[in-house]
Amino acid sequence: MPSAIEDFNFVRESGLYDKLIGDGWLVPFEEVDSAEFDGLPASPSLVLEHPPLPFISYPYEWPFNALKAAALHHLKVHLLALEYGVTLSDASAYNIQFIGSEPVFIDHLSFVPLQDGGFWQGHRQFCEQFLNPILLRSYLGIPHNAWYRGNLEGIPTDHLHRLMPLRRKLSLNVLMHVTLPARFQRNFSDSGSVKEINAAKTAKLPLATLRRMLQKLESWIEGLEPPEGKTEWSDYADRNSYDKEAAQMKREYIKSFIADVKPGMVWDLGCNTGDYSIAALEAGAGYVVGFDVDQGALEKGFDRMRREKLEILPLYFDAANPAPNQGWAQEERAGMIERAPADCVLALALVHHLAISCNVPVARITRWLTSIGSAGVVEFVPKSDPMVKRLLQLREDIFPDYNADRFLEALKKDAEILDVAEVPNTDRTLIRFRTSSRAHNS
Repeated sequence: MPSAIEDFNFVRESGLYDKLIGDGWLVPFEEVDSAEFDGLPASPSLVLEHPPLPFISYPYEWPFNALKAAALHHLKVHLLALEYGVTLSDASAYNIQFIGSEPVFIDHLSFVPLQDGGFWQGHRQFCEQFLNPILLRSYLGIPHNAWYRGNLEGIPTDHLHRLMPLRRKLSLNVLMHVTLPARFQRNFSDSGSVKEINAAKTAKLPLATLRRMLQKLESWIEGLEPPEGKTEWSDYADRNSYDKEAAQMKREYIKSFIADVKPGMVWDLGCNTGDYSIAALEAGAGYVVGFDVDQGALEKGFDRMRREKLEILPLYFDAANPAPNQGWAQEERAGMIERAPADCVLALALVHHLAISCNVPVARITRWLTSIGSAGVVEFVPKSDPMVKRLLQLREDIFPDYNADRFLEALKKDAEILDVAEVPNTDRTLIRFRTSSRAHNS
């Protein structure tokens, strides 16, 4: 569209792109000759190319503090844009990605010239895709991930409003960004006329008022935290069934394997707070994505990676129910398997949870693991281990085939076993593997 080209040129000439890219807030880009794409059904007038990102993740996979960091980054980018006479045309959380634990803005065409007095078009989107999921956890103690995954546009303001206790609804910030918008949306859906809707669309918001609104949102979100208290596995690194010697052996085993494989991308399944993700990075891995289902562990890990500026991204992940392909034609948001395989996969203290807690047969676990990593280290934790005994305390042991021999037998069908090592002072086993040419052909 000619108007879009004009907007892009205005923003480029303003110097905003250079400033954002220089500060690392926006991915860099180069303009590509659009004539190369003339064969497409709709020939583009402008084509931008940016360096590939290490890994694409989505808001429903981010732990609380990653979503909070993304929201603050969006507000920071918007506030800076205002100084250049530019605003953002939308407020999609999908315009943010992470490099390690640092957020980066990726949508260059969301920037448009600012019309003083113009309405903030992205307010509702910002609330539903950033603010409401944050409030859900901070005020109500409910993680946003499953709800967000079920509704890719975020958490509707009216739904959140119905959950809020009265004392929250009447606080100033909630009143402005949840209570009144929910009432406004409900009134429009019930009886809103075209005239009223058009009046709302053309409502004026002076620049100074918009800036104050963004700054107040920034200050409010900065102070929001999840409820205090431990989650089930948030202190696992300090409360597990092996001693310092065993933990050190596991780290050295991982480092030795990573040094041999030299992977560009490692997936750490069941990463907890990230001890072994860090070991992989220290041994030469190019990038690590950690996955875990425990919110407390992920939040600790994310803060740790950000504090230490490590190329590790911790994400929420339920191995028994991973994210599928979603969105329009099931192609907008790639599922877990569609973003595989990684160069290397770590699965430490994961198999027993899938087998015992989720009733997944061992053979299905090995096939799944070897499909998402071309090499890896997996830990087998037997029934004699205190952690497995804990899982079996409240249920019948219906797992006669859950033992190390059966696990190795299943793994051999899908991969080449390179090494088996006992973890000292435990009954646990570490197994190195790489996928073989015969894997998955049976």
